[in-house]
This record gives sequence, structure tokens and C-alpha cells, in this order.
Amino acid sequence: QTKTGIALSYDEVSENAYDIRLKLTKEVLTIQKQDVICVSGSDHSANHRTVTLRRQPVGGLGLSIKGGAEHKVPVVISKIFKDQAADQTGMLFIGDAIIQVNGINVESATHEEVVHLLRNAGDEVTITVQYLREAPSFLKLPLGSPGPSSDHSSGASSPLFDSGLHLNGNSTNTAPSSPSSPIANEPKYEKRWLDTLSVPLSMARISRYKAGTDKLRSNAFEVLALDGVSTGILQFYTAQESADWLRAISTNISDLTLQNMKMANKCCSPSDQVIHMGWVNERLEGTDSSQLYKFKFLALKGSSFYIFSTPPVSTLDWVRAEKIYNLCEVLFKIHKLWLADDCWLQANLYLGIQQDFDLEDQRPYCFSVMVGHGKSHYFNVELGSELAVWEKSFQRAIFLEVQRTGSKTYMCSWQGDTLCFTVDFALGFTCFDSKTKNVLWRFKFSQLKGSSDDGKTRVKLLFQNLDTKQIETKELEFQDLTAVLHCIHSFIAAKVASVDPVFIDSQSIARKYMYSN
Repeated sequence: QTKTGIALSYDEVSENAYDIRLKLTKEVLTIQKQDVICVSGSDHSANHRTVTLRRQPVGGLGLSIKGGAEHKVPVVISKIFKDQAADQTGMLFIGDAIIQVNGINVESATHEEVVHLLRNAGDEVTITVQYLREAPSFLKLPLGSPGPSSDHSSGASSPLFDSGLHLNGNSTNTAPSSPSSPIANEPKYEKRWLDTLSVPLSMARISRYKAGTDKLRSNAFEVLALDGVSTGILQFYTAQESADWLRAISTNISDLTLQNMKMANKCCSPSDQVIHMGWVNERLEGTDSSQLYKFKFLALKGSSFYIFSTPPVSTLDWVRAEKIYNLCEVLFKIHKLWLADDCWLQANLYLGIQQDFDLEDQRPYCFSVMVGHGKSHYFNVELGSELAVWEKSFQRAIFLEVQRTGSKTYMCSWQGDTLCFTVDFALGFTCFDSKTKNVLWRFKFSQLKGSSDDGKTRVKLLFQNLDTKQIETKELEFQDLTAVLHCIHSFIAAKVASVDPVFIDSQSIARKYMYSN
């Protein structure tokens, strides 16, 4: 997707927001800021412009100003009136900060002090200005020039008032003065959007949350590139704008991830293909029971589920994963899904309702991956569509691994005897003596009617005898019971999927949500 639009760059420290323009292409998100540039003539000072205004009997200086030292911002030109003195110079723009008035520095002056100086400066006023690239949004400056007609602001008035200097000042000249017009050899200036930051989207990640917390930013998110470059916090005027940009950027990141997977798979054998990979947030339980989140990069490849702190970019990187688990021995579970989340969330943001909930976990779109020895990893993604893709990808990766492997055998014991327990895709369950290899019992998957375990090492498997229809209980003890139970689940699910793929699709929680939306 390609897209352009106006947004705000929000500074969490100063709590100021600045107007920016976003340009989205297939591979890059570019942030632009407005600046005044010299387009022709000799430009003596790129930053400062000195302009002489001739006060007119009707219209005065032809501009309004806002701001001042009492508001911790410079005094800036907030309006320029068409065809009046300031407009006729062609060198002044909305957003210009006034540095000097007739040689007097006003960078630390209050609003009233600058108004007084300008009104009492005589018929010719020489001002030095510099375009304020990061004008705080509370000034409510229109993005166009001249005139307020192209104001992008939401219509709310600024807490700071405009002081109009388009009225007659203390002029001593009663005769009409010649207009302030640009001289032929003087430099000409234009206000333009200039690229200030480009963020490559390949392997980039998005966060709507304040770092390490469950606090959702209102109509805002951050995009972080693979090399750590950040857009900063991008804030939008409406929840709909925020959602549209989030989806557009996410789509482009997903498309690039798909390209990276295809490239990686060219170097891998058919049995070691990447099924899916991408960024998630992992919840880490702190010692003070506070919940912290860290970015993790997950990958489903061949027979394994990988957890990385940074994405693998070369074939050698796959060995440096933080964790590697066998896909047959993990269990994917949708942990939390707010079915009405998007509408509910946007309505709250639209109504200005605070996001301070006393919930154990405020993040929607969560899933857990349960692994061996009763342990599990808890993850969160930014969009419901991402959750649906992870659910489908885990199913596919596990089913492929079950079919590739065919069978898994685990050492176990019962009443002092060392036994082997095999789960086989074609045959079902087999238990045999580890020394003599004599088969003690064998049952099909369809004969398993139930199970119970002590949560530690022992499990009871309940099978129905095909001849007598009676339930036979088989008790076994395993070193890693969780891994075995997950393996049984994986094989049965893969067996059902091979017989009835529609049934598996009908059980998808996340995809039901996606279709309903």
C-alpha cells in the first residue's frame, strides 16, 4: 500500500506534538517536516530571513502572532492576510518564529512585549524570522500559507490567542505607503515538506503501547526499524485515521516478511521451510509481580518453533535462537481475544474515555505456547488479523511436522519396568518393553476415550476395547509428561485434519472473529 497524510509527532517528555507528513511506500515509511527553503536568488543565511515591512494604512503589517516566553514557545506568525504587507513580501510564512524586531532580540520576550514592539515600531518594521519546524500543535497553526483557509486542525481554538497586527499601528504616515513587495534580485522562498527520516519496513515492528507497560497510547503508535531507528510516537487526529495507518503499515511489513521467507526458503530443504515468522510482545513476569513486555521475533521453521531477540537475517543466525522447541511437543492456545475490541476501543478513544482499566491484562490479541515441563510463553500481537495468521500457521507447521515425523517414541515406566511409548500417525498408540521389544498393548487414535494426569509425571489413558467395548486404563510415568501430552494432542489433531480439514477450520477462534468483522 502507498499512502500519504498528516499526523503528529508526539514527545512524551515535553508532552508537545508537532505536525508532520507521512509518506508510506511498499518498503519505507518517510517522515516529513515543513521548512522554508530558498528556491532562487542568493541566500545569505539559510536559517534566518530578514524582511522589511511597510505598514499600510489599511491592514497594517498584515499578520497575526501567537505564543511567547510565558508559554515556553517563541512568538510565531499565526496568520498572514492575503495581498497585505506581509503576504506581498513573499518571504514570510505561517510558522515563522520572530527572532528580532528592528534589531532588538525578542527570542525570550513575552507575547505582549512583542505586540508592543511591533505596534510602536514606526512605518518601516524590519523583522528577522526563522521557520519553527517543530511548532507545538497547541498553537493550532494552519499548515498552509497564506491565510487560515487550509487549517488542518480539528476546529478547536488554541488556548493562546492571536494578536492581529493587520490593524493600523501607531503610524505617523497618513499617505498610502508603497506596498512591501519582493525585489527582483532578492532570494525567493517557499514552504515545503522535506524528508527528515526514512524508516525501512523490512523486519520492522509496531507498538501501540507505552514501553514495557499495558498502557495503550491514545490514537498513536511507534514504528521501529530492524536497526533500531524509530519514527517516534506517531499520533493521529482520530481513532479511524490511526487504525487505517496501523493496518496499512502492518500490511506492508507483512508483505516484506513474506518476501524474506521466500528468500530464506530458497536456501532450505523442503523439510526445513519457514512456515511463518514475525514480531510479537512476550510478557515477562517480574519479581514484584509487575507485568513487563519485551519484543520477541518468532519463527516456525521445519520441525522447530524458534524464539529470537532479533530476527535471523542469515542462515547462521538460526543457531543463536534464545529458545528452540520441537513443534510436536508444543500446544498453541488463544489466550485472550476481545471480540468487539476494535469497535469498542475506537468508540472509547472517540469519546475521550480514559484507558485506565483495572484488568489483570489489558492487551487483546494474546496467545500462549505451552512447552515441556509445564512451562509456557505468553505473547501479544497488535492486530486481530495477526492473531489469526499465527493460529493458522502453528496448526499448519505442527501438522506438517507430524506427517513428516510419522511417529515419536518416549521412554516411560510403570511398576518398576522401563517401557517405550510410541505415538504413530498411522497406527495410533503402542507400548512395548524397552529390552525385549515385546508389544504390551496397541490402540488406535479412535479408541482413546479420555485421560487424566497428576500434573507431574503420571498419566492414565482410557481406551475402549473394540471387542468387549469395555474401558481399559493404562497408567504410565514420564520424565516430561507435558511434552508427551502435547505430542498426543498434535498427532490426534493432525489425524483429524487429514480426514476432515473443514472441522479444524471451524474450530479457529481467531478466524471466526476475522470473518465476523
